[in-house]
Amino acid sequence: MLDVPSPALPMGAAAQAEGASFRVWAPNADAVFVVGEFNDWADEADPMVRGDDGCWSATLPHAAEGQRYRFRILNGDQVLSRIDPWARALTSSVGDGIVCAPRSAPEDGFARPDWNRLVIYEMHMGTFHRSDPERPGGFAEAVEKFDHLRKLGVNAIQVMPIAEFAGDLSWGYNPAHIFAVEIAYGGPDAFRDFVAKAHAAGFAVIMDVVYNHLGPSDLDLWQFDGWSEEGKGGIYFYNDHRSDTPWGDTRPDYGRAEVRDFIRENALHWLGGYGVDGLRFDMTLYIRTISGDEGNEADAIPEGWSLMQEINAAVADRFPGRITIAEDLRLNHAMTASVEAGGAGFGAQWDAGFVHPIRAVLIAMADEDRSMQAVVDALCADYNGDPFQRVIYTESHDEVANGQARVPHEIDGEGAPGWAAQKRSTLGAALMFTTPGIPMLFQGQEFLQGDWFDDAVPLDWDMNDTFRGVTRLYRDLIALRLDREGGAAGLSGRQVEVLMMDEARKLVVFHRRDDGREGDEGVIVALNFAHLPAEDVTVPLPGGGTWRLRLNTDWDGYSKDFAGFDSAALEGVEGERDGRPFHGTFGIGAYTALIFTR
Repeated sequence: MLDVPSPALPMGAAAQAEGASFRVWAPNADAVFVVGEFNDWADEADPMVRGDDGCWSATLPHAAEGQRYRFRILNGDQVLSRIDPWARALTSSVGDGIVCAPRSAPEDGFARPDWNRLVIYEMHMGTFHRSDPERPGGFAEAVEKFDHLRKLGVNAIQVMPIAEFAGDLSWGYNPAHIFAVEIAYGGPDAFRDFVAKAHAAGFAVIMDVVYNHLGPSDLDLWQFDGWSEEGKGGIYFYNDHRSDTPWGDTRPDYGRAEVRDFIRENALHWLGGYGVDGLRFDMTLYIRTISGDEGNEADAIPEGWSLMQEINAAVADRFPGRITIAEDLRLNHAMTASVEAGGAGFGAQWDAGFVHPIRAVLIAMADEDRSMQAVVDALCADYNGDPFQRVIYTESHDEVANGQARVPHEIDGEGAPGWAAQKRSTLGAALMFTTPGIPMLFQGQEFLQGDWFDDAVPLDWDMNDTFRGVTRLYRDLIALRLDREGGAAGLSGRQVEVLMMDEARKLVVFHRRDDGREGDEGVIVALNFAHLPAEDVTVPLPGGGTWRLRLNTDWDGYSKDFAGFDSAALEGVEGERDGRPFHGTFGIGAYTALIFTR
């Protein structure tokens, strides 16, 4: 056994060729022991040695991979049994750590999509697919539905948090142990297999991480080594007013070097140890502020901001091409500005400037309450001049819960989605897939899953059969978005130009193009937000000739409830209109999107 401290040992437990090493930060402890299956849980058989940095270490030749363990910490009269904060695997959130061997993700040759070609599918592991109705779904069950996702055409899966949480049913935003993979979903090996099979199927994997608070339940980190102030959380947490968050009194202390290392290394752990392709940071507003009061300098947490910069800089350096996404929802350009320019350095952020106004337009009962200016503003927005610094969506786990429901349900809450719910929700999808930005859909959106998100209620996969035409519509929209059949490369470009905005008739027409592609004449998108068809719509055009109709969301093949309005190709004829040398005339169905290409 090691009898001198070793700062070279990794944090946590690490199985070696012979034995295992252990290292834990407990600066206020008087003594620390490793207890586990390897010593029959004897209280003081394996003492650890303290270093000057407040970390305790030991190397035990009689410990082995797969064995359970804990730390026994003495602080004065306190005798504390603690789970390793750095444990990579657990028996449960209140169980024991499991000794693991250090592992790095193998190079599998996966070609990550360029960020302007990402199409994200947000997935909750416990409800996405269940093979047993009595328990939550897991990684293996999700893999069984990869064929559905492959046919749908998405190329990135964003998994809601999978770090070990209390119980078996949860959204995952209550992480108890941030290095361990939720055992109810299958644990670390099952997640590695999930990522490998996702890559083999052509999907990037983006993982949701939570650093704005921890727990608050099943939280062994609380007063970890017996020290605290004002009854607060001890060494891992702020011990003053900065500890308070909307989810509990458990904000990590971003100013402590050891806590910063803990969080930074956790982020890098998922990228390096599991090969995930990106991270989505939950509610960064509460990392950089105490209560979200941005106008109050006293509410700011500067060390939270610098920690985000530090993590993003490390990701960019060690894992170039991997994306980090912020959920900040304050339209803050600094979140996605570069670290060198003083920004937080995220690659993209969830865009409140799209989801909120567009949901309002779609859900409004009366056409006169739909603002076309709001549609245009959402269509043309960007961060720092780059529209692909935003993730755009009409449904996410937050938008379909917490007092809100799925878009079809918000439109028509009476049973299965009727005509208006089908038409307006798919109109919103068409806008999402044709707007410059990174589109994201929430699980089941493609087959009109109704009601609201509940972590105890699995997706109703029978709806994929009932609304298979709508699923086909999503598939066709994604195929155009990614230009899988040619001619629609403009939908991956940064350029957007509004050709028409008609508040009276509730029409918006715009032109998308990619200036980087020689000969690309772009894509024309027409949207009708009215409940009646519009005939003889004349619009200025960027070029003459035939603009072929590539997609009509009113096609009755998508739904027997759709009218199949007979829209046709758009002929660009000479004649000045609104300063452009060409124009064309078309008709469009009610609550319909048309997509034309040259």
